[in-house]
Amino acid sequence: MDTHSSLELWPVGNCQVSGLIDDRAGLVWGCIPRVDGDPVFCALLGGERQDQGVWRFELDGQVSATQSYVRNTPILVTRLEADDGSAVEVSDFAPRFERSGRMYRPVAFARIVRPVAGSPRLKVSLKPMHGYGAQVATTTSGTNHVRYRCGDETMRLSTDAPVGYVLESRSYRVESDQHFFLGPDEPFVGNLRAEVRAMEEQTRKYWQLWARGLATPLEWQDEVIRCAITLKLCQHEETGAIVAALTTSVPEASGSMRNWDYRFCWIRDSYYTVQALNRLGALDVLEKYLAYLRNIVDGAQGGRIQPLYSVMGESELDEGFAEHLGGYRGMGPVRVGNAAYMQVQHDCYGQVVLPTAQAFFDRRLLRMADERDFASLEQVGEMAWKMHDQPDAGLWEFRTRQEVHTYSAVMSWAACDRLANVARHLDKDERAEFWSARADAIRTKIDAEAWVDDGEDGGHYGASFESDYLDASLLQLAELRFCDPSDARFKSTFAQVENALRRGEHMLRYAKEDDFGTPETAFNICTFWLIDALARSERTEEARRLFETMLGHTTASGLLSEDMDFETGELWGNFPQTYSLVGVINCAGLLSKSWNTVR
Repeated sequence: MDTHSSLELWPVGNCQVSGLIDDRAGLVWGCIPRVDGDPVFCALLGGERQDQGVWRFELDGQVSATQSYVRNTPILVTRLEADDGSAVEVSDFAPRFERSGRMYRPVAFARIVRPVAGSPRLKVSLKPMHGYGAQVATTTSGTNHVRYRCGDETMRLSTDAPVGYVLESRSYRVESDQHFFLGPDEPFVGNLRAEVRAMEEQTRKYWQLWARGLATPLEWQDEVIRCAITLKLCQHEETGAIVAALTTSVPEASGSMRNWDYRFCWIRDSYYTVQALNRLGALDVLEKYLAYLRNIVDGAQGGRIQPLYSVMGESELDEGFAEHLGGYRGMGPVRVGNAAYMQVQHDCYGQVVLPTAQAFFDRRLLRMADERDFASLEQVGEMAWKMHDQPDAGLWEFRTRQEVHTYSAVMSWAACDRLANVARHLDKDERAEFWSARADAIRTKIDAEAWVDDGEDGGHYGASFESDYLDASLLQLAELRFCDPSDARFKSTFAQVENALRRGEHMLRYAKEDDFGTPETAFNICTFWLIDALARSERTEEARRLFETMLGHTTASGLLSEDMDFETGELWGNFPQTYSLVGVINCAGLLSKSWNTVR
């Protein structure tokens, strides 16, 4: 078992490709030609094979590595120091900036090595693979480039470093800046040194201007900006899809076999992502995602929406195994694809309607929704109505059982409720009454079927209509406006959820045994839902303390994965997890002091 691999990772990307840099300047995860493609850099999941599927810079006698992002960008700077005092700085980025009237975001990774102290000797190890770790890429080289054949894809490294040393992973003395551009298999046009430096500067300007437009809270600005930038990196700009995470198969707990491929667009996760970014005013992500949703709705048969799709909108995501990858710390399997696409999850209808509804009201949008969009959205609403009291796998995607989950029913209620709001806005009074009546009927059904009257404890909403067990999604009843936080039913439900699922500073999603046994780790978004509920219940100081505690668990890059060991605080699960970053943004906005306090 490999003991070095950890989630101390630093994402870089340009909304076309993404990479994860480890704490020693190694590019250990990166897929081409997009996030769900073949991981040519796969050492993160290589098990004992850490010398392949990686692009690493290392000094002779290296003793330390320190890292930080260029402020308000995903440009990473790693300082490597050797025992003789020599040092280099490595700048990592994926180019992104406007050029010739279009956004330039190539399938490329750029790296610049700058000597900053002494006489450093550097070794470059560049070993891409293909076929999900099956084979090392074959190479051909020229005077100033190396071509790497990765199955059906070929990438070209253009560099002013000594090509022979790179090919042989031989250390050499670095006496001037070294520039590396690993991109499409085509000759690099222009002066490499000048062009790569210009790309670095233009990429910096793009991201800092983007961050400048965010409406951040007064407190925790750095944390919010870092999460917002990373959420944007999770969007595949070509289509507008937003992936749940950049990785596959990082287990939810040690040896748990809960290893899933998250490089797809879950309708649920994307709803939470655009909701959080919209609160910061990042409308570009919302606009592109709404275009993706319109394509999904257009292609839906009879209004039926799957829980997830590929970033290109493909509906079939057959699940298999990458047999040549040992897994994170040797903990396989490594899954490719996700069988959850075949599941029935009825909450997705509400998660299509809620973000789309904003497009009828928000006059900042370049394309506001119109009556034709409303007609399409009503088809989704019809499915929400039809399925609100039907069994599904639920938001936790149970693979072996189905129930009528309360969260799914509440999302169906929200779909009808928001459709009524849109109809009123469009002066469609008859349709507004129609959808309001349906929303009322669903509310009545939920109150009748999901409420558990347990006598002296005051009762609570159950996680499903069929049983009285609890899950953390019930904390979302206030956020979705199904319940007011001051409502006695919400207060009672919150009290019992907290009592059943809280583990110190963490929150389980549920404690009931599932397909893989009893959950062993806390689900980070659920802890943020707990913080949200605490704040809405006027336990503000407790919420602030717990929020600060959660921020203390982030990686050095300021990010979180999906899960956390509630005893040790170790991070588990795919990384970076959009759900978790959403939690940071939402709770910071809810808990922060007002800007008026400093004006």
